Amino acid sequence: MQSINLGNKESGKIWHRKPSPATRDGIIVNIIHNTSDYLPKVLRFLNVAFDSSGDSLIAGDHQGNIYVFDLYGNRFNLVQRTSQACTALAFNLHRKSEFLVALADYSIKCFDTVTKQLVSWMRGHESSVFSISVHASGRYAITTSSDTAQLWDLDTFQRKRKLNILQSVGIQKVFFLPLTNTILSCFKDNSIFAWECDTLVCKYQLPAPPESSSILYKVFAVTRDGQILAAGGKSNHLHLWCLEAKQLFRIIQMPTKVRAIRHLEFLPDSFDAGSNQVLGVLCQDGIMRFVNIQTCKLLFEIGSLDEGISSSAISPHGRYIASIMDNGSLNIYSVQTLTKEINKPPPPLVKVIEDLPKRKVNSGDLKMKVTSGRVQRPAKSRESKIQARILKQDLTGNFENKENEFSDGLNKKRLQILLKGYGEYPMKYRMFIWRSLLQLPENHTAFSNLIDKGIHVAFLNLQKKYPIKSRKLLRVLQRTLSALAHWSTIFSDTPYLPLLAFPFVKLFQNNQLICFEVVATLIINWCQHWFEYFPNPPINILSMIENVLAFHDKELLQHFINHDITSQLYAWPLLETVFSEVLTREEWLKLFDNVFSNHPSFLLMTVVAYNICSRAPLLNCNLKDDFKYFFHHRNNLDISAVIREVYRLMDTTPTDIHPDSMLDVFVALTKGQYPVFNQYPKFIVDCQTQERERIRDDELDYLKERQAVEDMQAEVDQQRVEDEAWYQKQEPLRKAEETRRETLLQEEEMMIQQRQKLAAVKRELKVKEVHLQDAARRRLLQLQQEQREMELRRLDDEVERKVRMRGREIAAKDLEMRHLELEPQKRLHEKNLTRNQEAIAKEMREDADANKRKVDLEEHMFHRPIGTDQTQNQKTQKLTEENLAKAEQACLNTDWRIQALHKQRCDDLHRNECYQEVAKLLRKNRKKEMEVLNAVMEGEAKKWEEAEEQDFHLKSEKKAAAPSDASRRWFLENEIHAQHPYHKGEPRCQDEWVASSCLPRTSQLKDISEMETLTQISLNQRKTRWDTMEWDLMERVRNLRQRLATQARNRCQTPHLLAT
Repeated sequence: MQSINLGNKESGKIWHRKPSPATRDGIIVNIIHNTSDYLPKVLRFLNVAFDSSGDSLIAGDHQGNIYVFDLYGNRFNLVQRTSQACTALAFNLHRKSEFLVALADYSIKCFDTVTKQLVSWMRGHESSVFSISVHASGRYAITTSSDTAQLWDLDTFQRKRKLNILQSVGIQKVFFLPLTNTILSCFKDNSIFAWECDTLVCKYQLPAPPESSSILYKVFAVTRDGQILAAGGKSNHLHLWCLEAKQLFRIIQMPTKVRAIRHLEFLPDSFDAGSNQVLGVLCQDGIMRFVNIQTCKLLFEIGSLDEGISSSAISPHGRYIASIMDNGSLNIYSVQTLTKEINKPPPPLVKVIEDLPKRKVNSGDLKMKVTSGRVQRPAKSRESKIQARILKQDLTGNFENKENEFSDGLNKKRLQILLKGYGEYPMKYRMFIWRSLLQLPENHTAFSNLIDKGIHVAFLNLQKKYPIKSRKLLRVLQRTLSALAHWSTIFSDTPYLPLLAFPFVKLFQNNQLICFEVVATLIINWCQHWFEYFPNPPINILSMIENVLAFHDKELLQHFINHDITSQLYAWPLLETVFSEVLTREEWLKLFDNVFSNHPSFLLMTVVAYNICSRAPLLNCNLKDDFKYFFHHRNNLDISAVIREVYRLMDTTPTDIHPDSMLDVFVALTKGQYPVFNQYPKFIVDCQTQERERIRDDELDYLKERQAVEDMQAEVDQQRVEDEAWYQKQEPLRKAEETRRETLLQEEEMMIQQRQKLAAVKRELKVKEVHLQDAARRRLLQLQQEQREMELRRLDDEVERKVRMRGREIAAKDLEMRHLELEPQKRLHEKNLTRNQEAIAKEMREDADANKRKVDLEEHMFHRPIGTDQTQNQKTQKLTEENLAKAEQACLNTDWRIQALHKQRCDDLHRNECYQEVAKLLRKNRKKEMEVLNAVMEGEAKKWEEAEEQDFHLKSEKKAAAPSDASRRWFLENEIHAQHPYHKGEPRCQDEWVASSCLPRTSQLKDISEMETLTQISLNQRKTRWDTMEWDLMERVRNLRQRLATQARNRCQTPHLLAT
């Protein structure tokens, strides 16, 4: 068993190797859907459904993800995310790429698996939809919920019917019977009704089950031929009903461990002609058992107690079983693997009896019986009986599914014979026979394109001219006329087109496609040459009718001529309304049974026959209004007599005036696309169209201008109303202003009186103020005298305070003088201490510098042979470059020897080891060093002068070297002689230069040693001189280091330049 996890993938393969299901379980693949989040969770599948081919299935989970699994192509695709759980699925629609899904919000949506777009959204249920049943043609669907069932037209996605029931009686299931137009409705009270799909008339009701085995039906299944109904519920009994006999014919008892039945479905077989014998029963324990309803034997089972099944679906060809498990996964089973007996062909009819071996025949050996001396044949099975019954029904014309099957099995001549015998077709099969006679192609795509163009502008105001009470009928008429106008331009200008199409629209209002194609077929065949004289009536057609009438009833025609009655009055009203004004519904249907079954000239002959059969009342009419009334209202006329007269006229009319010689034979509409209709004067139609467009534009301009005038008038009226309102508001304001003015005058008089009173009060206050000022002046003088006395006392206190402060300041100054005297003494003591410390630190520093110089000298002595070797190798190539390199190398050697004198003596042993290692490396690399250095000729003289000066210093330093250095010098000289065995033939100037290059280093060492002795003798006495010398020495060392760094950089860069 293979397993696949869909995860977050939107497409992929179902299995990665060829499936080989095991015989014990028959599972082809197990499909699970887990999310790949941080905390993964299982997405449970809820519903599954197969398409009509049986090789593809669709499944939806509880989050609304819908997948299509192509078992033939080994692919799966995520076709939709609905974001809510699906409660039912259907995948066997007329358009193979579309499917229906019922959602948790009680709505039904139609999606396309190819474009993944929403096709339609159907609402109407008030509870969850748990079942979707699709008609065998795929054009109708029934959706069932607990409170209602609704019938939908899948071409227009509009609801056709709704089944409402009492709340006390719930619906169990409503579904189509296969290959028929019958709807079966099953209710919770065990009542089962069969309804006609077109008229919704109840055909029959099944009787109640026997009381001895009464169970409440909950699940149902029907065989493919629609003959047997299986019903079950909360019991281990199964009831099998024969729908043809309308009676219960068998009760099957399941095993005792089965307590309830959750799902039923018949397993199709390739050899049973639709009368399925194997029934799948899903029980409460999650195991689906498949039993033979004839032998009542258990054939096989799927599922187990550990891995139970919650729901299941079987493919139409019976090869696969798709089951949703209790854990939410989806299992695909192979029926061929599960059983070896169901799909086997029937046994051969002829069986051979083999002879016994040759021996002596005894009487006791002849005990085999051959029945009746004939070849033994197997007993006839129920399948053969059912097949024979179906063929018999086909021969006798007992048709089923009359609106959805094609007319390949019909014979037009036999229909005409039947029509002449009975006068009309059966009402039950009339629509189907019409569709077969007219050979309607049912071009859904082409019709949808016409409908999608919307309502034609010519029929926008159709309700004003034809006020129809039924809004649905008006809408269908409007759409049909618009489709005709979009098909051909002339129909937008045809004034009688609504009258011509209305009876067919009323008859086919529930199927707009059939209505349109019937009208289009009528126009192409029975309305030939009607539009050649457009916009006038078809004079040529009316002339044919007049010629036939003149031949058969000259008296009536002469009566018409005498009263100035033309064919436009006695023939054209009947044609443009196709007799719908003068006939009842039954008469009109009977007439068009004959019209559609005969040549297109039959309609013209009907006009002549109608006039001839009505000649008595017509001959009594003398007024033109009477004639008009007669041909626009129903009359007491036998339509059967009219039809008989038509057939007489068709047979007795001469060929030269017979309309069939001028009209073409019947031509059906083409499949895929509708034919082009251009049998009309195009220039007239175009002219009328242009004129109508011009009139429409003028009308639009007029309407715009009128709207502008109305808007201006409305603005003027609004302005007048506002002005009146403003004047009305101003009148109270004026009155209020007069009242306010009077009030102001009164207040002004009161203000004058108050001012007079205020002046009297001011005089009194002035007098009081003078008295108060006099008292205040006397109080101020007394206060000033008291302040002067207080100031004198304050000055005395201040004098005393200053005397005390001066005594304190004198004492503080004495203390500060003492502190100042002690401060210089402290600084002098610190200075002396610092000077002693500096002297000691300087002595230590000088010792370290002397030691470091000696170490540098030793380093220089070691590296000198290396530099000499390099310089000699370079001078072999170019003499001028050699001299400059030698001078530079001499400077470098001198610098290295100066640095060697400054190293500590404690590193002598370590340096000896290092010298030996470096010497070994030099022996190995001596043969490889042949690099050329580019030098500059400009500084040669200057370099030689510096080399001679340094050679002099080197000689002086060598004389002052310590005896302990003799051993190392001997080692170095040995190494030098060992390095230059091949340079004995060099010019003598080179040896002299080498000897001279060593002299400056020796002399310099001597100068340094003498300088150290002098420093130790007179360190304290000649301090000033030593400071000067120290600064000079530091400056020289600094310059020397800079020069060494520059030379080292040049030395390192030159080999790279030469190598390039």
